[in-house]
Amino acid sequence: MFVLNSLDGDVSVIDSIGWREIKRIPTGKEPHHLYLTPDEKSVIVANAASDSLTFIDPRTAEVQRTVTGIRDPYHLRFSPDMKWFVTAANRLNHVDIYSWDGSTPTLVKRLPSARTPSHLWIDSKSTTAWVSMQDSNELVVIDLATQALTQRVTTGPMPADVFVTPDDKHLLLGLTGGEGVEVYDVADGSAKAPQRVKTIATGKGAHAFRAAGDRRHVFVSNRVAGSISKIDYLELKAVDSFPAPSGPDCMDVSADGSLIMVGSRWAGRLTLIDVARRKVVHQVKVGKSPHGVWTLDHAARQ
Repeated sequence: MFVLNSLDGDVSVIDSIGWREIKRIPTGKEPHHLYLTPDEKSVIVANAASDSLTFIDPRTAEVQRTVTGIRDPYHLRFSPDMKWFVTAANRLNHVDIYSWDGSTPTLVKRLPSARTPSHLWIDSKSTTAWVSMQDSNELVVIDLATQALTQRVTTGPMPADVFVTPDDKHLLLGLTGGEGVEVYDVADGSAKAPQRVKTIATGKGAHAFRAAGDRRHVFVSNRVAGSISKIDYLELKAVDSFPAPSGPDCMDVSADGSLIMVGSRWAGRLTLIDVARRKVVHQVKVGKSPHGVWTLDHAARQ
């Protein structure tokens, strides 16, 4: 499995049997997030301050290649139809839409957005992208077919990660400057502004999501509260909570759903949480400010 060390500019490779770091992969400055390519042959590490992407073999942990000229790729995502590759430029205040030919991203449109684009999500039909604006407290909506920003709504403080339910009806938005998750009706995609439905109380600093893999629940890390909440996205309510020390951030979930692996950003550790026992069972020392976390043997993303 991989843990991105944002302040070290490298990736910790973790042995998920003995739970120890076995090597470091140099990438570029400020690797924050990573994403598996649609053909599952590469994990792309986005190096925000180096304007580059590092492609790593997910099975051998060997660097395949580096693509340069990608401006400030803080967060990234592919559309399900494999046509679009979208990045959020956190420090440069724009969203880039690239076409994807199976190997190389080609810039199609650069959209000025608002202050500090943070996280993004693309719907299951590959028609709509939602992007949070961390420092202007907004959620913007982009129509991918026309590459146009069509909607903009005001959110709670410091919106971060975005998760959309499998039926594309509800969007969950973590409020890092608040104490919970906002829920929006997004059934109309880019044609209508998202409508706020409710706020789910989780804990201070709600930040990053990861699906439990059962098509009913999603986890959210509460960075300030030092916890992870489990949300039932059918009932739109929090149903459980787990301790997660030292600024929990991005996470992954084992294929069988028994283990949460979360970056403890303030401690330089990967923290393992036993879901059934609801307790921390192990920590692995990694690099400075661990951010993105990914494992090959992971739960379904919905």
